[in-house]
Amino acid sequence: MRVKTFRVSEINDYINKLLNMDIILNNLQVEGEISNFKLHYSGHMYFSLKDERSRIRCVMFKNNVQSLKFLPENGMKVIIKGYISVYERDGQYQLYIQKMEPAGIGALYKAYEQLKEKLEKEGLFKKENKKSLPFFPRKIGIVTSPTGAAIRDIISVIGRRNSNIEIVIYPALVQGVDAGKQIVNGIHYFNEKNKVDVIITARGGGSIEELWTFNEERVVRTIASSRIPIISAVGHETDFTIADFVADVRAATPSAAGELVVPSKIDLKYTLNSLQQRLIKAIENELKLNRKRIEGLKNDQIFMQPYNLLNQYKQQLDWLSSNLIKRIEQNFYTTKEKFQAVQKQFYATNPFSILNRGFAIIRDEKGIFLRTIDTLIEEENIQVILKDGILNCSVNAIKKGGLDIVYKKEKEF
Repeated sequence: MRVKTFRVSEINDYINKLLNMDIILNNLQVEGEISNFKLHYSGHMYFSLKDERSRIRCVMFKNNVQSLKFLPENGMKVIIKGYISVYERDGQYQLYIQKMEPAGIGALYKAYEQLKEKLEKEGLFKKENKKSLPFFPRKIGIVTSPTGAAIRDIISVIGRRNSNIEIVIYPALVQGVDAGKQIVNGIHYFNEKNKVDVIITARGGGSIEELWTFNEERVVRTIASSRIPIISAVGHETDFTIADFVADVRAATPSAAGELVVPSKIDLKYTLNSLQQRLIKAIENELKLNRKRIEGLKNDQIFMQPYNLLNQYKQQLDWLSSNLIKRIEQNFYTTKEKFQAVQKQFYATNPFSILNRGFAIIRDEKGIFLRTIDTLIEEENIQVILKDGILNCSVNAIKKGGLDIVYKKEKEF
């Protein structure tokens, strides 16, 4: 029997197909320790997963890396989910990772510290970013399990302190795979659809694994970005989650959250009495101050000798009136003199004023004033304007010459 000859790539492709058809190898969950860890600039992760006897090469692509809740490192024990496939270029099978979680309490604490340090550097824990709780909330939203002990404790405390407060519960899982998503949805619900005065995120005590939902980055960032103040009431007094650090107020227990969020009737009565006393004292101080002001005004000159002050104002008014009249008269005479000067100048330059001195003004048939005989012709009609009337004349003859002809004629006469 003749044996078929295969190319290398064909062998690798065949092996890859066999692996892809294997049900177990296509849905693996493996626990091991990370070694030779490398985060590539592309965002992909490359490392080996080992135990005391063996190791396997692993790859985690960027789209899956972005969903990680911690930063892997050498020596960390993890549990991964993924599948086996062949990297055909090198002919090596690899574990392609889709999900990865810390394994054991030590790894969880490591992931906890990593996220806590990261968010602290971003400033999410700063006091200046915290929102104040309303003094007297009328409507409170609670994101928690509707069947847990935490919700019963909160409702009991709030009802005892003030039974007139409206409570709205958003039911959510507080541990497990879907818990983080439901808590995030609950916070969004109260911020966008059913506005409340304050939000409480709560659950009872438990181990670090059971409380881990409140260490998830998406939950923590949603709490930090809420426009409504949030009280974190997770676990017992000794339990601390990252949600406690970013929340506006941390309550040691769910019961303590009920006490923090609502003032008791006794506290309200004490506060009102205190405010009443402060108001009364402020009014009394204002009255004392005003009495002193009135006593001081009694000794003022306007009250002691009102007519003297009135006479001073009268004298001042008389002086102002006299001064005003003088200025008006001065302005009148000055303006009158200027007007008369302008009037004289006007009469002096008025062409009709020469008629009074024996002169005449001549204009042609078109009404144009004549300054020379060059524009005239014989037998043309003209008007001679004298001081007491107008002569309509006709030109019989035109003789050129200046004033010397006039003087000569006068001598002949």
